Amino acid sequence: MTMNAAISHAVASINGVPLHAPDDALSPEELRQRACTELLRQAAQSAGLLAGSDTASSDGVISEAATDAIEALLSRNVSTPEPSDEACRRCYAAHKSAHRTGERVRVRHILFAVTPGVDVVALRKRAEPIFLDVRCHDGKASDTFAAAAQKFSNCPSGEQGGELGWLTREDCAPEFAHELFGRIEVGVLPRLVHSRFGLHVVEVQEREFGKLQPFEAVQGAVAQALRQQTFVTALRQYLSLLAGAAAVEGVELDACDTPLVQ
Repeated sequence: MTMNAAISHAVASINGVPLHAPDDALSPEELRQRACTELLRQAAQSAGLLAGSDTASSDGVISEAATDAIEALLSRNVSTPEPSDEACRRCYAAHKSAHRTGERVRVRHILFAVTPGVDVVALRKRAEPIFLDVRCHDGKASDTFAAAAQKFSNCPSGEQGGELGWLTREDCAPEFAHELFGRIEVGVLPRLVHSRFGLHVVEVQEREFGKLQPFEAVQGAVAQALRQQTFVTALRQYLSLLAGAAAVEGVELDACDTPLVQ
């Protein structure tokens, strides 16, 4: 077996260019990011925007020249038309909760933490009966929630019955905020909430809905959000075309993503 053949089997690559060292163990997400960046770097070379002497590194970090060339490549090939006033108004009307100021919720939770090596399936099986128990006792005189938080929660707030106090969107991880804000639910939420920290049983004790900002006050932010959505869609379509024309080994690009769309 030749050295090239060994690399093609042991290491993910784009058109024969390795994306990592042979003994590196990358997550699927990091591998996809490296693959998409390499697709763009090679496309910039093919377009004459980057010298052929520019080479990929095994740590996924590209040169400053490659970064500039990729930006020039995308300005040529990824179209981001200006959103119309009508499109901005439709987006505003569909996402009014995102344009409130002063929205707060008073929350307590029971955290089942995800730690390195934890069995997530087993963790969910541990969380679900406790979730069902506090849901069944929601609103009753005995404070089952506080007792369960003190006994089971992996958060320091467990000592205070899971109390997190009043929170705004800015106080929370985005995935946690998504489950709390722009809603009307009060009481134990009818679902386990997933976050980067683990699984949460969540009770919303009070809500303050805040004040809706008028369209004119947020029109610029709405337009920017629509431009970003358009850019992300166009970039993924362009990456899909590049991947279809490339020899891709050892990486799944159906969910192709890149740091450029974060």
